Parts: sequence; C-alpha cells; structure tokens
Amino acid sequence: MKPRIVFMGSPDFALPTLQALYDSFDVVGVVTQPDRPAGRGREMRPPEVKGLAESLDLPVIQPKTLKSAEAFAQLAAWNPDVIVVAAFGQILRENVLNLPAYGCVNLHASLLPRWRGAAPVQAAVLHDDVTGVTIMKMDKGLDTGPILSQRALDIPPEMTAGELFDQLAQLGAELLVETLPGYLSGEIVPQPQDEDRATYAPKIEKSDGELDLGLPAPALARLVRAYNPWPGTFQTFEGQYLKVHRAKAVANGRAVPGERYVYQDQPAWGTGEGLLVLEEVQLAGKSRVSGEAFLRGAKNWFSAEGNAG
Repeated sequence: MKPRIVFMGSPDFALPTLQALYDSFDVVGVVTQPDRPAGRGREMRPPEVKGLAESLDLPVIQPKTLKSAEAFAQLAAWNPDVIVVAAFGQILRENVLNLPAYGCVNLHASLLPRWRGAAPVQAAVLHDDVTGVTIMKMDKGLDTGPILSQRALDIPPEMTAGELFDQLAQLGAELLVETLPGYLSGEIVPQPQDEDRATYAPKIEKSDGELDLGLPAPALARLVRAYNPWPGTFQTFEGQYLKVHRAKAVANGRAVPGERYVYQDQPAWGTGEGLLVLEEVQLAGKSRVSGEAFLRGAKNWFSAEGNAG
C-alpha cells in the first residue's frame, strides 16, 4: 500500500517534486500559498504549484497561515503518513510537524548544514563551486533537522542561480523519491547535522542587487550570476537604472573603480580589482541586449580613460 502524502510547496522549484511524488506515491492533498498580485497590472496570480496540482486533479488549499484551525483540520482530515515540503514559504508549527506518523520531510537546496536559510542557491553561487540537495526530517528550527540523504552538484563557472535552481529542483525530486521508501521502512535513519559547520543564507532584498564598483571584479561577476534572475544586479548610467544580466571579470591593473571602459567592443566598468565586462544589459524600460548592441546606442559610455582592450 502506498503511503499517503500531503505536499507543501509554491514556486516552480517545487514542481518536479510534486510531479515525482504523484508518479510514485499517493498524494492526498496539496498546500500552497495564496494567489498574489504580480506584474505591472498587479493581477492576481496563483503559485505555480497550484496549476500543476489542479492539472493532476489533486485537492488544493491555500491558507494565509497554517496557524488557522481550518487549515489544520484539513491536514488532519487528509490523514497523511508523511508531509513533504519543498519551497513552501511558511513556517510549520509543532502541531503540523507532529501530525503525520513519519513527521515532515523537507527538500532543501544546499548541502546542509551549509547554507541554511532563505537563499541557499544564491549563496552557493556567490561562495562555492559545489552545492547540492538535502532531504531532511524537519524539526522546529530553521533547516536544523536531521539528514536523510544528500546529493552533490558542481557549479560551472558561468552558471546563474536560475539555471542552478532548475538543476537542483530536478535533482532533489529524484533523490526524494529514492529516499522516502527507505525512510518510511526504517532502513534510513536520520542523522543529526554538525552544528559547528552551519552557515546561513539570509533573505535577499531587491536593494542588495546594487553593484558596488569598489569591490573586485571577480566578486561582482559572481554576484551577477548569483542574483540572476532575482533580484537582479544594477548600477546607474546617466541617471537611469542599468540592469546587468551577464558579466565577466577581466584582469586590468590600470582600471579605476567606477570609470567606464570599452573592452573588446563591450562596455565595462572599472572596479576595485580589474574590469567588469558587461555581456548582457537592460536599460530601464528597454529590452535586454548584448553588451555590443548596448554600446552602439550608448554614445556617452566612453569615459576619459578610453579603450581598455
């Protein structure tokens, strides 16, 4: 008999997990975030998980908070053996954690205890060359529960956080389906995390994407990758926001932080160490274009320092 599973998740990161659970187990209900206004028109938009759940003909609830008696009553009525969580977006209280016979299992997008918290993928792109996914049994702490399984993944030098999200989402779904049977049978015993190795990835704000040109170019290039697609990175050009979608670091001992240069027909900024070469950019209200195309229209990009290579 297949175990009864309630799934909790919201963004597209959670979609492969929901599909994999549906294909392999008995998903009796789905919990996701409420519809929210989005886009320029601020029209109400459902979370991605809701659309997939409805297409699979699964019952869905969207409580503002799991603290409500109605939400808990529905969870209890579904009578799950285990609750599976992937990027849900709400804290689970102890009454929910203790409701299923096998507790709540979480897919986390890092190799715990490294990068607990809200932005583990961005933190990994910023700081690491290897990351991965962790399946853990949840407790009342923030990503502190004991580990059931892990799988590592290399981060290629040009990979953005958005591209890494997609790979980790698929990797995590596969690992979860492999792990659950062993956990439910008792063959996999949860192992405590090493608290001495714990690091945290705090929530990112949109303002965090402003590029500090006093920093070294390699660090800024990592930031561009880590914050693509959200919150994005930017600086100003002639009083307008210039969003940087892709960039690379180039060594240049003569570069002056904040000065504008041209490097091999691409715009570049001087930084605290080397050049940040802008490979794909977007002016406010305009379409995203290659660095070369932007430079053809930005007649005032050239600074007194001139060409850098």
